[in-house]
Amino acid sequence: MPVENHSSVTEFVLTGFPGLHQEYYGLVSAVLFFVYLITLIANATVIFLFATNHSLHKPMYFIILNLSVCDILFSTTTLPKIISRYWFQSGSISFTACFIQMYFVHYFGTAVAYILFQMALDRYLAICHPLKYSRILTKSNILILSITGWTVAKASPLMMVIRAYPLPYCASNIITHCFCDHIGITVLACTDRTPYAIPALVFAMVTLLGPLAFIIFSYCSILIAVHKIASVQGRLKSLSTCSTQLIIISLYFLPRCFVYLAQNVGITFSADVRIVIIMLYSLAPPMINPLIYCLRAKDMRESLLKVFCRRTIPQKAQVAVINIINHK
Repeated sequence: MPVENHSSVTEFVLTGFPGLHQEYYGLVSAVLFFVYLITLIANATVIFLFATNHSLHKPMYFIILNLSVCDILFSTTTLPKIISRYWFQSGSISFTACFIQMYFVHYFGTAVAYILFQMALDRYLAICHPLKYSRILTKSNILILSITGWTVAKASPLMMVIRAYPLPYCASNIITHCFCDHIGITVLACTDRTPYAIPALVFAMVTLLGPLAFIIFSYCSILIAVHKIASVQGRLKSLSTCSTQLIIISLYFLPRCFVYLAQNVGITFSADVRIVIIMLYSLAPPMINPLIYCLRAKDMRESLLKVFCRRTIPQKAQVAVINIINHK
């Protein structure tokens, strides 16, 4: 594979949103910085609650902890560079740094898919096989699953980088995107990218559709199991335990599936619209997920309220406040 030709391009330039007028640069950078700040604070809060409350040391919350860590790392990989693009007019990124960013963008995206797979497994066992739940999803097994997920997620991005890095890049160095990804980089190669694009697409589909297939199976099984419950109240209670995970999973998979399907049925978007959609489904979930945990998960909500009450409300009123909110 040729390696000598790529040196004619020593850096890439990220365009961000191509049609954005310069007078809006400050506003866009401020919005992106706000998104990044909220993402860091919200997910750091989840990590803090998990570290300081033993009541959260359960399989489901350990999975949520993994997701919070992954969300922070993904946002830190992508947002600072595009913020500097509009804040300081610094859109250039070195050749090697772009491939490093590409690796981590795809790595953390893949890791999230496996974490969501673990979420679905947690709810599937809890509702469909409740007697086996505590025996199968022990802390040690969850730890093994998590380490396996983080490790296996490295394979696809590493293959992409190894195959894309040696390609000859001798023409344009303009990447029409807010961060470096496989398609954005390889379309600039001075060679036929088909032999490299097809394996990358296959890996991406396996990464996306593999966990998604199990998630669909698990929630279909959950619906069947819930339908067999005699009381309406029992059905609603069982479904409510899945609502948090289902919202998070939907935020991740539905926009991605929409984009892939749209491309295959011939629906085309302008560069600006495509980038906005990608940025929304890439950066909105890391910011929104912690809000969903804290509002929907009872143990997480109670832990957050205890921390808040401890600092702002006299001790005698703390229990009353928590009881009032929990009964709503």
